[in-house]
Amino acid sequence: MSNSSNSAPALADYAWPLLPGNPGAAPVWENDGFRLASGASKQAVLAYGTDESHWSEELTELHESEAGDGDHPIDRASRALALRSLRKYLPQSPGVALDVGCSSGFFIREVRRELPSTPVIAADYIAGPLHKLAASLPGVPLLQFDLRTCPLPSASLAAIVCLNVLEHIDRDEQALGQMHRILQPGGIAHVEVPAGPSCYDIYDEHLMHHRRYTMRELTSKAERAGFRVLSRTHLGALVYPAFYFVKRRNRRHLKLSAEEKAVLIRGMMRTTRRSTAMELAMRLELTLGHFIPYPAGIRCIAVLQKS
Repeated sequence: MSNSSNSAPALADYAWPLLPGNPGAAPVWENDGFRLASGASKQAVLAYGTDESHWSEELTELHESEAGDGDHPIDRASRALALRSLRKYLPQSPGVALDVGCSSGFFIREVRRELPSTPVIAADYIAGPLHKLAASLPGVPLLQFDLRTCPLPSASLAAIVCLNVLEHIDRDEQALGQMHRILQPGGIAHVEVPAGPSCYDIYDEHLMHHRRYTMRELTSKAERAGFRVLSRTHLGALVYPAFYFVKRRNRRHLKLSAEEKAVLIRGMMRTTRRSTAMELAMRLELTLGHFIPYPAGIRCIAVLQKS
């Protein structure tokens, strides 16, 4: 699918930041790649460099292979709520939206299908998945950068979707500050993070999470970054009692070897992916979530606005 006539000009006119080592050649988006200079070959990905990461290409591959290529009930519900936020809070003629931490591009594909007039940029900390996306997502600008030192220009975006990213960042408040900086006044950020610090277990350790959040921690950090909290809720509320029991039980496995933990984690991911009860619970939760916020759950979700 190609960009709509509304989104293509917005992306072509976007002020793409200069690449390190190319101070005089501002990138130009040409709908199927970036050109750095007249006559030069196009680049599929603009890479701005990173420091040490709490994510890896191996973890992306693990999630794809064991969670069903983005088809896990929790992941589908997560993307549905992010789309709901974009529909609710973006204007009829939206500016550019950013999916930061796009990984394998599942959310980007849904945005292009469900909101074709929304110009969207995909970004990730890891370059490998972005180069794979270049072949399957033509027409989407792909950027690799560290959110803590985001190169995007100030006040240049209408929306940011940040799904399960902040827990991988040591200085998460610095990342929130960058998100606030690059949003336009009135712009929104849909942020999702794992909930429940007491539920930190081998799964979190293996996925290199720095932390799990309380809703108060997430919203307090967002407010210190300058955001106003528009809404807050939890994902996985209806399955939370069973989730809490399993997570607390899993804490006894923290002393196992890395290989033993990996086997357990793969098994857990396969089991919940195929769970009919999980599927039904998430469908019901999405329906009820139109009317009520959930006070507890597996993940915290906050919609933030730059004043």
